[in-house]
Amino acid sequence: MIETNAALRFRRLGILAIFSIYLVILVGGLVRASGAGMGCPDWPTCFGQWVPPTHESQLPPNYHEIYAERGYKNTDFNPIKTWTEYANRLVGVSIGLVIIFTTWASRIYLKADKDVFYLTLSVLLLTCFQGWLGSAVVASNLKPFMITLHMLLALFIVALLIYAIARSQKTYLSQLNTQNIPASIQPLLIILMIITLLQVVMGTQVREAVDFIANKHGYIDRVYWRDSFPMIFYVHRSFSALVLFSNSWLSWKIIQNTPQKHLLKTAVINLMCLIVIAILAGMSLDRLGMPPIAQPIHLLMANLIFGVQFFIFISLIYSRKKIP
Repeated sequence: MIETNAALRFRRLGILAIFSIYLVILVGGLVRASGAGMGCPDWPTCFGQWVPPTHESQLPPNYHEIYAERGYKNTDFNPIKTWTEYANRLVGVSIGLVIIFTTWASRIYLKADKDVFYLTLSVLLLTCFQGWLGSAVVASNLKPFMITLHMLLALFIVALLIYAIARSQKTYLSQLNTQNIPASIQPLLIILMIITLLQVVMGTQVREAVDFIANKHGYIDRVYWRDSFPMIFYVHRSFSALVLFSNSWLSWKIIQNTPQKHLLKTAVINLMCLIVIAILAGMSLDRLGMPPIAQPIHLLMANLIFGVQFFIFISLIYSRKKIP
């Protein structure tokens, strides 16, 4: 038997780790929207220092030439961008510590359900790899493919954590009343998760184009950026209607076939709220001159949507298993 307090501790740490990853996604979005992605042109140090400078006078007089030789042309020190990127890195390190604690807490499942421990350990190893990948993104001078890979790996890490926590609660999930929910909902959820991933990938490509446009305009004159948007933006925008209507149908079916105060009913209500916020943020990017705060919110909502969809999917699987 697993001690109740130890299981509760693992669940709380796991949930904290999930929200921590979403926090770093939000902070990363803010970094990118502000153009601070290369605020620190090296990694793990920042301008060769563990604590970055606050003024250009603290750097070598020839630092432009030094970084030009390393492949970073036109590297100008900007204290706001440098410390924004540095804060992003500090958040990333903090998340690493939370995941280490979560992995340690998961050891209680080594006898009862060792898969929970190995799933959490995989999250820790992938987080370490994600940290290395982040350094590779900086070293590549923010190459589009590397940024997309970095984002997809974050989604995969969150999915593994959700699965580990759900598996640790499989006895509770198996008692959920889902017998009236149509069997077709599970394959539909798989399709919806694929659609969400496609939206994330297309959104990443749009962001790459926006970064190029922003750099061209010197991160000003945002109202004119829309004139240069690529075709993928319009495909991404049209795809949002498919996301809205398909998830609305899914939510209605689950709400219609579950009793009051049901876990999945709460989950699909939250799912629809996230989708509406994502669409509103996307509309503001399209119609309100690319407000900086809307871009990271739009990105965060997309990641949360995938996480909730995956949680509903896993919950449905366990609710249809007879677990003592």
